[in-house]
Amino acid sequence: MGPKTEELELSLFFGIQAHVKVQCLCLSPLLQKKFPMELSFSSTTTTPFSTHTPASQVLLFPKRRTIFNDRNQNPCSFSVARFRNFAPLKFSQTEKKNKTDLFKVLSAEKGQVHVVEARGVDELYDALVSRVLPPAAVSANPNFKHLVGLAGPPGAGKSTLAHEVARRINKLWPEKASSLDSQVQPPEVAIVIPMDGFHLYRSELDAMENPGEAHARRGAPWTFNPSRLLMCLKNLRTNGSVYVPSFDHGVGDPVEDDIFVNLQHKVVIVEGNYLLLEYGIWKEISSLFDERWFIDIDIDKAMQRVLKRHISTGKPPDIAKQRVENNDRINAELVMKSKKNADLIIKSVDF
Repeated sequence: MGPKTEELELSLFFGIQAHVKVQCLCLSPLLQKKFPMELSFSSTTTTPFSTHTPASQVLLFPKRRTIFNDRNQNPCSFSVARFRNFAPLKFSQTEKKNKTDLFKVLSAEKGQVHVVEARGVDELYDALVSRVLPPAAVSANPNFKHLVGLAGPPGAGKSTLAHEVARRINKLWPEKASSLDSQVQPPEVAIVIPMDGFHLYRSELDAMENPGEAHARRGAPWTFNPSRLLMCLKNLRTNGSVYVPSFDHGVGDPVEDDIFVNLQHKVVIVEGNYLLLEYGIWKEISSLFDERWFIDIDIDKAMQRVLKRHISTGKPPDIAKQRVENNDRINAELVMKSKKNADLIIKSVDF
């Protein structure tokens, strides 16, 4: 009588629920026993490897990939096509259903979409800070940079959230960096780069084929300079420091070299509408981030915030409402489509 094969169903929660069935020879239902497994990856790195892997460290992939059993080589052997962001997942056993053990994903290093919900802003900020607060050891590593891309529609609260997370990291950092001279104030380790600094200048909009439309639609993806943002982020990765522009809302134009990201900055939060778009240069920008965050908010609520913002800057209510409907809402609907590209979805709260 041959060895018994057990079938386990793994419930994977990646925002969109997917189910993968894995068949392995003599696999313990508790996923604790070690068993031989050969994994063959297809990617830019094609070197195959084999190992004795605990089942709790099995590599699964959240995107659509087919798992093929290869019974001719080994009953426990299968091949998969490796997705770029694969994740070693951790499992916990839950209730049994139809004699099949169900397991819920608890965490993943990459590829899993986490959702952060909080009862208040302090709880939300604490959760985000705990994700990116660097260990003390990074202070001695000049090459360490953790880049976070924070996206969301206009009115989501990106700037508020980014600056508050950076402020709290910098406040906690002296406790983490206790090995430094207690008489010396540790340098700030977190900083924010706003995508607003990469707006096209008004003079550049004037030079477009339809200047009126360009100004009316300012804030749309084509009214930014993503090539320059990409260059700045690449320079930051390569050199560890870079000057980037800010944006003067009073003047309506970028301010050159207004923000200096230096070697001491270990956590860099880049915030902007289009950082998670998946086409053109935007896609290349998104690929540079270590984490991709998205603030999820009801569009109507976000547009109410934007309307109040326009009015507070002196626009007449009717003109402000026109701008929201003819520009900001269009941009917001595009941004919301990029939510699926996030690693972390932040449920919006009132800041």
